[in-house]
Amino acid sequence: MQSKINITKLYNKYLVIMIVVPVKEGENIERALKKFKRKFEKTGVVKELRRRQCFDKPSIVKRDELIHAVYIEKKNLREE
Repeated sequence: MQSKINITKLYNKYLVIMIVVPVKEGENIERALKKFKRKFEKTGVVKELRRRQCFDKPSIVKRDELIHAVYIEKKNLREE
């Protein structure tokens, strides 16, 4: 038997979607926790929180994006 809970709420103008981890009967709790951690990491919540901790000026954001784009372009040229 699989237990599955999927709860969606509208909370303070934000759509909150719960992470669903199907757990089979007799499955190790460590494995289920590992699945949960993997799904949580894919959502990018922690990355977004770190990004929002301080304000970056738009000009600095554009500059960083340009530097990153140049880096990627050079990396792709080296691989070819």
